[in-house]
Amino acid sequence: MGFWEQKIVSIFRIVYLWISVVLLLTLYSCAEPVERLPYFNTPDFTPHFIQDDAEVEQNMTHTIGTFRFKNHLDQNVTNENVKGKIHVADFMFTSCGSICPKMTNNMKLVSEAFIHDDAVMLLSYSVTPWSDSVERLNEYVQDKEIKDPNWFFLTGSKSEIYNLARQSYFAEEDIGFTKDSTEFLHTEHFILVDQNQRIRGIYNGTLLVDVKQLIADIHTLKKE
Repeated sequence: MGFWEQKIVSIFRIVYLWISVVLLLTLYSCAEPVERLPYFNTPDFTPHFIQDDAEVEQNMTHTIGTFRFKNHLDQNVTNENVKGKIHVADFMFTSCGSICPKMTNNMKLVSEAFIHDDAVMLLSYSVTPWSDSVERLNEYVQDKEIKDPNWFFLTGSKSEIYNLARQSYFAEEDIGFTKDSTEFLHTEHFILVDQNQRIRGIYNGTLLVDVKQLIADIHTLKKE
């Protein structure tokens, strides 16, 4: 190959590489941004769609508070256990014959979707801790054939559970925010909490369509 032929080949290679880079940059700039779930900072569940992390840190100040309860295996579970992880919370009791069985069955769908994922935890708080002892919760888990090592059923102080549910998780939305532990807590809500303990979603745990959306939203949250 002569001198000029080599020069022409070199020029074509440079042009080809330049076009390739331009195309890649164009495709990158046109790519869809990563979807982000809304933030919920108040018990009325007004959604805040924020893309900027600095703005989130400045304005989304509500997080799940500290807690310490016993799980169905008689282990202490605290807010430190969910730190850096996504978790879903619900509020149930083992003797409930209305919405709780359906909620547990639907939470099993969430469990099955992430059963091998240690970055996702499920917390089911008993709202009748005076009757739902560690032993009773363990029997319930066995009866429901729940095998997920990252799904804990929790019991402890009634006032602490009720306060956490209403003040931290906004479990009954704004209608329950000012209630105390003298008023019975009963809600069908599943609450999605991100790795920084901020609320990112609320779902009707008795509705399959909501549970499917919850599973999809957890996948979205994992990509943020």
